Amino acid sequence: MGAGEAAMEREAALRVPKEAMSLEIRDMKVAALVNAASGRCDLRAGEALQACLADYGLRPAVSWCGPGAELERALDLAFARRPDLVIVRGGDGTIRTAAQRCAGEGVLLAPLPGGTMNLLPRALYGTADWRQALGRVFAEAARRKVHGARAQGQLFFAAGLFGGPSRLAEAREAARYGELSAALRSGLAAVKSAFDQEIVCRVDGETETAGEAVAVLCPLASRRLPSEAPLLEAAAVDLESTLDALRLVLNAAFRDWRADPAVRCSETTGLEIDSDAEVPALLDGERFEFAAPFRVEVAEQAFEALVPAALSAG
Repeated sequence: MGAGEAAMEREAALRVPKEAMSLEIRDMKVAALVNAASGRCDLRAGEALQACLADYGLRPAVSWCGPGAELERALDLAFARRPDLVIVRGGDGTIRTAAQRCAGEGVLLAPLPGGTMNLLPRALYGTADWRQALGRVFAEAARRKVHGARAQGQLFFAAGLFGGPSRLAEAREAARYGELSAALRSGLAAVKSAFDQEIVCRVDGETETAGEAVAVLCPLASRRLPSEAPLLEAAAVDLESTLDALRLVLNAAFRDWRADPAVRCSETTGLEIDSDAEVPALLDGERFEFAAPFRVEVAEQAFEALVPAALSAG
């Protein structure tokens, strides 16, 4: 059997005949959206998703594939049709935006990987590609309530990074689009800012900690928090030198980064972040700037995700 035939056989094995699909899925009104400007998506990605859904006998009430600048308008159109399920494929920013809208509307979400980091899809579906994820969901669907976090009205559902190191995302994006000189400038600026700005973290019920960055993990992304627990894992990072930074990287690569002496971890329902300037942040891979001080709090059962039954408990 050739490589092409083997690939087709594997793909066919992932498909579920529409007669075998969950009755719940067949009866849902579906909206399907694809950000064609995401890291691993283009206009053909929208056609591929429609074709895949058609294989399952699903005809979305709303189908959209376009640039990220039109995403909000597409979401408005989708929610105006009152869908039961929103299937969205795109990068981290696209998926976080859709998840935030689903949280407010009480609509089920199936977020499919289409970017570079794919934080939320990986947390929900593991490393499966988008076709595999859909196949597993349609074979035996279940609802999973997802706890998230909120910072100045912005929700995130996997991880938030606050402080200068979050600016490395600019370098990553520039490199991805071939702008190497911009990537170098952004990277150097991020490394410098990581040591220039002090971030103060006050975890509820504990003394404050000062350092260069604060990471906040939601239950989906934390190996220590039970998925059903409405808690956050907060990690304050205090790096005295580049050697400390190198040690932290090595610990993250080869052991539990929480054991590094530069890291102080807490489990909490909320924390306050302060600084003498605006605090740069990455929320599920999307960049923000927050005026300090501000609180980060747990958002209980922020939205419901459609997942394979085997993963419904986390």
